[in-house]
Amino acid sequence: MNNRQDARLERVLATLALVVISLISLANVVVRYFTDASFAFTEELSVFLLVILTFAGASVAMRSNRHIRISLLERLFPRLRTPLILLQWLASMLVLGLVVWFGGQFALEEYQWESESPGLGLPNWWYVVWLPLLALAIAVRLSQMTLDRLHGRLSDEP
Repeated sequence: MNNRQDARLERVLATLALVVISLISLANVVVRYFTDASFAFTEELSVFLLVILTFAGASVAMRSNRHIRISLLERLFPRLRTPLILLQWLASMLVLGLVVWFGGQFALEEYQWESESPGLGLPNWWYVVWLPLLALAIAVRLSQMTLDRLHGRLSDEP
């Protein structure tokens, strides 16, 4: 299975988020043009979908080695390539682990408090639960990409 197929779920999720954002934004502009009013829910939904798009896109970028990475040290010190790759993995996993942990706690609190979104009145945890889930997906893709780099199955040049 190649890297493009590995992140198929995230690709579909990002594409759907982008399509829905585009459609509701277009609909909002058309309605505002003809009626001088706008759909109140579009901002809330657009922000949520933008978060989905960002995290799903980051997961795809991570798996395909298209993320931003400072590789200057790897080029300057080729003998330190493996420890540097492992250090990059460890630092990234630490950050993603914190996002998963605190995002999960936040989603659980939103569920327990039964708080609702201001625009649509939907449970807030429906929006927030995607943060730790997609951060976990990025961590999985990071680990796959790191193993591929360590075993020479993936070019170090993005």
